[in-house]
Amino acid sequence: MSTIATIESHDQGKPFTQARSDIEDAARYFEYYAGAADKLEGESIPVGKKSLNLTTREPYGVSGQIIPWNFPLSITARGVAPALVAGNTVVVKPAPTTPLSALRLADICSDAGVPDGVVNIVTGGAEPGVALSSHTSVDQLTFTGSVSTGEAVMQSAAETITPVTLELGGKNPAIVMSDADLDDASFWIAKGIFTNAGQICSAADRAVVHESIYDEFVDRIVARAESYTLGPGKEDPDMGPLNHAEHFESVLDYVEIGINEGATLETGGEPLDRDGYFLPPTVFSDVDNDMRIAQEEIFGPVLTVIPFSDREEAIEIANGVEFGLTGGVFSRDITQALNVARNIEAGSVYVNEWFGGSIETPFGGTKKSGIGREKGFEALDSYLQTKSISVNLDKRNR
Repeated sequence: MSTIATIESHDQGKPFTQARSDIEDAARYFEYYAGAADKLEGESIPVGKKSLNLTTREPYGVSGQIIPWNFPLSITARGVAPALVAGNTVVVKPAPTTPLSALRLADICSDAGVPDGVVNIVTGGAEPGVALSSHTSVDQLTFTGSVSTGEAVMQSAAETITPVTLELGGKNPAIVMSDADLDDASFWIAKGIFTNAGQICSAADRAVVHESIYDEFVDRIVARAESYTLGPGKEDPDMGPLNHAEHFESVLDYVEIGINEGATLETGGEPLDRDGYFLPPTVFSDVDNDMRIAQEEIFGPVLTVIPFSDREEAIEIANGVEFGLTGGVFSRDITQALNVARNIEAGSVYVNEWFGGSIETPFGGTKKSGIGREKGFEALDSYLQTKSISVNLDKRNR
């Protein structure tokens, strides 16, 4: 495990401890779905005494999987494990900047006895991804990445009527109610936005904070941001670099946009004067929800803090984006927290924590955050199709 975690840390840039956690998750995906292999049952449907109807669950055939660079091995395992258990073969196209752990996984599968041709890795940039998403021999597609690329994958799949599962972007609200425990809220929101340098679709991008505790929350989240150590993944710091130069420049552009929009840069925003794509944890206050930094996915360690006056306004702000991947609410009143959680338009909602759920719980988005669900038993629905078989039991018709 240490070897592949080192590969992941060097390839992606994340701290070694976080890379090791990702490898543990990857192993858990295979363990979890292996336990589901003999539980993929059909149904017997009552249609009367003269007929028998039963259903079977069958694989699609070839599953094409296009993987992003933020969690290379974990997301590869998240799709490959249920696809194999469902009976499919897979063709994986890792991101061009992070192909190494997927290639190592293919070696591990081969060593474990998986037959040749069942797990396939195709490296490269956009061209093999386009070929995979439009290939007539691909029977099912899974894509994780940006909305724009997801739209292109969906358009290609439409030409061959290929079913797709899409896990796309997020601009996720963390609502901090007036009665919240601010130590807990600032801890979890810092973890939610600064883990993996904010390069997580489910990151806590927007802290939506009650006006009565707004200034105190800003002080606490800034203190946490400024406590982070930065460095190469092999040094196992609190936070590593952004993954590649183009993305680094994009995040810096958003910092400049935020300043120009009139938000207050509380901390961060200036890249480190050293080799690598290092941007310290960055916090903007005095943010309006209609600003670009509050509406568009930055995919970096940049938190926007937005005030609200009452619960209705908090929910309106939370839902006032085109995404709906995750959300959260912090409150000591569990009844209030659940009522707010039920009104957040998102596939996953966390209460008094962030990155809740696990391998066993379904994950996916609403609105432009995607189609279908990964993880949990529900993910198997993406890799199985149902066949209905009807049998005539009426002897008079023979």
